[in-house]
Amino acid sequence: MKISLDHISKRFQRHWILKDVNLLFTSPNTYALLGHNGSGKSTLLRIISGMQSASKGKVLYTDDDNGSVENIYQYVSFCAPAQEIVEEFTLPEFLDFHFSFKTILDGLSKDDIIEHIGLGQVKDKPISDYSSGMKQRVKLAQAIFTKTPVLLLDEPCTNLDESGVQQYHNWINKYSKNRLVIVASNDEREYSFCKELIRLNDYK
Repeated sequence: MKISLDHISKRFQRHWILKDVNLLFTSPNTYALLGHNGSGKSTLLRIISGMQSASKGKVLYTDDDNGSVENIYQYVSFCAPAQEIVEEFTLPEFLDFHFSFKTILDGLSKDDIIEHIGLGQVKDKPISDYSSGMKQRVKLAQAIFTKTPVLLLDEPCTNLDESGVQQYHNWINKYSKNRLVIVASNDEREYSFCKELIRLNDYK
């Protein structure tokens, strides 16, 4: 999978968040989008995901098997702190709902994912009863354990304690070796495994 950013710029009202970003992301590889708060990390990640449009420029997606890709949503898993999940569901209900749209990673089942998250004892409670850290684990799980070639992570360790951070790294190491992974962060714990570092302060 290849994602090419061709002269991407983004403006909110009169303020340019990003200017003339030209980047190529290829898989398998790991990239970190770095910069201070307000530097455009999350904005660029949403543009890459297709969730947000650029003010100028275009994003090109190429699949090694099928050539140019039109519907990028089928190829991307996404996780962000502000991402909404259906909190009225129990954990099994949420996973059933999520995997009715996406495919689970080969060799895994819904029960395996619940065990990996470590929430078996509370799986029958509504997700609204979970702590912020527990909810973040669910968000990470629905992204990492989905069978997609592209994994986009925005501040993935938000609200996680040290055991949650270690769990995150274990999941990345085991389940993301053959994927294109892009992490938006200013916390080294979240991107220490990334091979390519991209500093967005250069695109102002």
